[in-house]
Amino acid sequence: MRLLIVEDEKRLANALSNGLSAEGFAVDLAHDGIDGLHMATTTDYDLVILDLMLPGMNGYKVCAELRAAGQETPVLMLTAKDGEYDEAEGLDTGADDYLTKPFSYVVLLARIRALLRRRTRGGAKEFKVGDLVLDPNTHTCRRGGNEVSLTAKEFAVLEYLAVRAGEVVSKSDIIEHVWDFAYDGDPNIVEVYISTLRRKIDTPFGCRSIATVRGAGYRLVVERA
Repeated sequence: MRLLIVEDEKRLANALSNGLSAEGFAVDLAHDGIDGLHMATTTDYDLVILDLMLPGMNGYKVCAELRAAGQETPVLMLTAKDGEYDEAEGLDTGADDYLTKPFSYVVLLARIRALLRRRTRGGAKEFKVGDLVLDPNTHTCRRGGNEVSLTAKEFAVLEYLAVRAGEVVSKSDIIEHVWDFAYDGDPNIVEVYISTLRRKIDTPFGCRSIATVRGAGYRLVVERA
């Protein structure tokens, strides 16, 4: 999942980016409202974490502009204010949730995951594709009741395939959602992760869950070998 953090407090922005990256998210940063709006409208993000008090353009305006442009990306608004009016105004401009500083990182992470669940699965807590089950809250993967150990990045790749289960997903789509804006390495890194996932979730169980669609990408399916 790819996130955009629009936050002018660079220490906080970097701390959030490091923490969320360790959880397997791809994270991009913007430090003012104008750059944040540009990035949010030109890149396909799964969620935007938006500070209220920003130079150039405040969070209210950024959120309102996003919604006016037809962007439905979930927005989690951050602010140092804590009045009911501020919360109401933030939600009225199109924000999906609201968190007051200072906040617990654990709470932030829970809010992010709840918004992502709401967007991709109507609130369901797990992905289930046949006997393959992914739980983003615990970052666990099970096949037929057996736990499969995955790294954060492996889980992120598989999670994105699960979000689009049954659809063909290109390498560029995977890189865009699992790696961050700064990634300029070999796109064949996707092949490495797909190969590793197959060794972990398919080979030991006699399955072929990740199909290669020649010239197009990959599709998550469930079938016996």
